[in-house]
Amino acid sequence: MTYDLIIIGSGPGGYVAAIRAAQLGLKTAIIERYNDRLGGTCLNVGCIPSKALLDSSEHYHAAHEKFAEHGIKISNLGIDMPQMIKRKDEVVDQTVKGVQFLMKKNKVDVFYGHGSFTGPNEVHIAASDGGEDQSLTGKNFIIATGSKPITPAMMNYDKNRVITSTEALNIKKVPKRMVIVGGGVIGLELGSVYARLGTEVEVVEFQDRILPTMDKDCSKELMRALKKTGVKFHLKHKVVDVKGTKTKAKVTVEKRDGGEPFVIDADYCLIAIGRRPYTDNLGLDKAGVNLDERGRVVVDDHLATNIPHIYAIGDVIRGAMLAHKAEEEGVFVAETIAGEKPHVDYNLIPGVVYTWPEVAAVGKTEEELKAAGIAYKSGKFPFKALGRARASMDLEGMVKVLSDAETDEILGVHMVGPRTADMIAEAVALMEFRASAEDAARMSHAHPTYTEAFKEAALAATGNRALHV
Repeated sequence: MTYDLIIIGSGPGGYVAAIRAAQLGLKTAIIERYNDRLGGTCLNVGCIPSKALLDSSEHYHAAHEKFAEHGIKISNLGIDMPQMIKRKDEVVDQTVKGVQFLMKKNKVDVFYGHGSFTGPNEVHIAASDGGEDQSLTGKNFIIATGSKPITPAMMNYDKNRVITSTEALNIKKVPKRMVIVGGGVIGLELGSVYARLGTEVEVVEFQDRILPTMDKDCSKELMRALKKTGVKFHLKHKVVDVKGTKTKAKVTVEKRDGGEPFVIDADYCLIAIGRRPYTDNLGLDKAGVNLDERGRVVVDDHLATNIPHIYAIGDVIRGAMLAHKAEEEGVFVAETIAGEKPHVDYNLIPGVVYTWPEVAAVGKTEEELKAAGIAYKSGKFPFKALGRARASMDLEGMVKVLSDAETDEILGVHMVGPRTADMIAEAVALMEFRASAEDAARMSHAHPTYTEAFKEAALAATGNRALHV
């Protein structure tokens, strides 16, 4: 049988592409390396399990730090880490089963095993369950194999005490001390989990601030909040050596501009310095597909490789490594193959950090606008001035709206605060329709809600008209 579309990788990009292709009438197959584990990194060892642990740790932290002030008395508060991990695993299993159901519902053929090209129109599947290998032929292909953590040899990654995000999701006892190498999204989210459970967390970041790709105000606000939970930061520092033993990790650190190195002894060292495209053993050379200098699959504006019927999406190509970016690209390619004319606006794909407070952003940062020489207006509003935030004791953070100085079109929105991961969708919707800050300011927002902070920031951006500050 020849398929209209064969997808290698069943993460958010791959499985969403499969669903959309099937909806459009394409005979579709999807190949997943791990037996019965559809969903890729995101569902199995990334987005979903980390959010489950973040939620659990936030419940504990609220009980420990806030319940008494709310008039709720608790005695013998404790942490059952095995149960916390068990609940996380149950959430993952339910989500994976949901994807399996969607494949069946949409009549997508699922093959388990390592898929690799043997030519531009054929893939070989090395069975992962001891079954027989097989080959499939297709008219079109999508490479959606995602990414894996970067683990430099000098850090001696051992999956025991020197770990990545994958192992950090399955620690069965709350560590006393943890060193996190990298102040980006993954490191801060997992650091937040363990800091809230009582672990002494130290973050080593080479740049002069955490979240270096996001707006500076967001970096400052989140670092201030994380410090209050006990997280320590070593900015403008680098790790020069990591050694793991059976029970400990020893991390040697020094200032990036020179200085005396010092050693941090910890229970774990979590490497979170980024991820690399997973293109290992895919037979891309046999298909004739080109890679760039960073190992990413090279694609054009239609996400096609140099072999026109082979496409690539998600973490294996240029751009932010975000599950929802991969989903948009999966739909884009499926619709392109079906003859439609889809579009993805990469400027309007939001970024989120699921710490507490949460960080969410879309569009241009203030630094980007300055570098591009674009005249802009800025309006800010702090959550501490918001009635809803005071009621819930979530006073950290702010909302910032950036708009064009002449046209007032919203160019960027940056948020740190409670539920900003959900709030950012309003900004995305407005920016999709090229709304102005004035438009956002004149929309009625229910009171009391967190979203009022966005309205107030928009008011501030249109002539310093914020009402409640």
